Amino acid sequence: MPVLELVPQTGRAPASKIVLSPTQQKAADGVLLGLQRGDCVVLQDMASDGKSTVLRFVQAQIGGTLIGVREFLSSLASHAPLAIEEAFLDLLDTEIAKTETYLLVDDLHLLKQVVESYEYTRQHLFDAALTAILDNAASLGKKLLFAAAEIPGPLARRAHSWMIGDFTATDYAVICGASLAPAVTAQLDFEEIHRFAPSLNAHQLRKAAQWLAHEPALDTPLFLGYLSQHDLVSNVKIEEVEAVTWNDLQGVEDVIRQLEAKIALPFENHELAAALNLVPKRGVLLSGPPGTGKTTIGRALAHRLKGKFFLVDGSMIAGSGDFYREIDRVFHAATRNAPSIVFIDDADVIFSGEKEAGLYRYLLTKMDGLESASTGRICVMMTAMEPADLPAAILRSGRVELWLETRLPDDAARARIFQTRLESLPAPLCGVDIDLLSSASRGCTGADLKAVIEDGKLQFAYDHANGRLDGKVEDYFLEAIATARDHRRKHQKRSSRPLEEAFGFASKAC
Repeated sequence: MPVLELVPQTGRAPASKIVLSPTQQKAADGVLLGLQRGDCVVLQDMASDGKSTVLRFVQAQIGGTLIGVREFLSSLASHAPLAIEEAFLDLLDTEIAKTETYLLVDDLHLLKQVVESYEYTRQHLFDAALTAILDNAASLGKKLLFAAAEIPGPLARRAHSWMIGDFTATDYAVICGASLAPAVTAQLDFEEIHRFAPSLNAHQLRKAAQWLAHEPALDTPLFLGYLSQHDLVSNVKIEEVEAVTWNDLQGVEDVIRQLEAKIALPFENHELAAALNLVPKRGVLLSGPPGTGKTTIGRALAHRLKGKFFLVDGSMIAGSGDFYREIDRVFHAATRNAPSIVFIDDADVIFSGEKEAGLYRYLLTKMDGLESASTGRICVMMTAMEPADLPAAILRSGRVELWLETRLPDDAARARIFQTRLESLPAPLCGVDIDLLSSASRGCTGADLKAVIEDGKLQFAYDHANGRLDGKVEDYFLEAIATARDHRRKHQKRSSRPLEEAFGFASKAC
């Protein structure tokens, strides 16, 4: 695997070896060609993919002066606090005058971000200072190279630009290989690592390699485990999500089977997906009555996917005056962590408010963007009690490609729920008549059954503590079922739309 090594000349760059990956080398070659044919060049990346490393490499090739944020801050110290543009102008004019031919400026975007903040009062003056700098350099016959995540307007109009492209598996191997022993690098499957996390930047790769270099038996699974824990960051704190697995869900086996076949398998089985050209479903709608497990399925997915699960819910929408930016961050993070799922809980409620009329149109744009190759491994999953309340445009073919329904658990599913939750308890709770409770709770949702079991245990414990256990243990749960039904009837009276009309089950249900 090719590794480019260069020992820079004294005074031109740090005396350590500069190692570029193939993608970084391609950008460096473009920059050098641009400086040969023009007088102003910009090196750009989108995610800390090695701009500074490439700049040091270029400096070692052509000489010149390299300045960055530290030099700017030193210049700013001799100016008034708000004289940011003047400090920048003075610094670059001074360095342009001193350098023989080339001036290299790193991290221009950090300075641009300061002067574009909402609190800064002198808007757009930075572009004027940058224009003056470019004119001065041109008049003196000096050449400028800037590194920036975003290109300011004056540079976009004048400069040639090169982008550090997306990293390949070979780039991963070269960047990590700078911190790992050659034998360890050779035994790692960087194709698999790249498939698992295809959008890591140079800092993340270097950090992972430096940490794992101390592991005595480093292999690919251990490397992937580190990435899952440290670099594939969801907006959900997994330790705060109720621990749920597919085994905890009863009565929705067909839904789980569909999710495994049409999302998880194309995400995870790379060889089969490549051989059969399998593509995960881009949009999934999970609909059903309240309490039938929609959000619980989301929790199970969060634990199954860990850092690849991103949540949008009502708290984000209602709690932010700029929820478009918040959602944009979610989709950007999901793209960086693909394959991933964006889970929109209670989508019908989120889209029902008049003030969110533009939200679904914004979401449509994001979903349509998932057709591209770079974002094709992101699935948007929505839950809804009433699909009819969702905008029709979201439900059209091509956006929601998989429609799944949750429903009330049948007799067998209710029996399994009671059995699973009670069998590990001490006697007499573990010996209850499961068939009796399953039959008595007909029409209850999974959420109802969970509440019934908890309420029955609490009442049993209370009587046990007070020495008043004089009936059958099943009676505690039967009483809890009756209470759940009573709560449902009260809810139905308050509801403007009867629950049985909305969801089509009998009024005797819990």
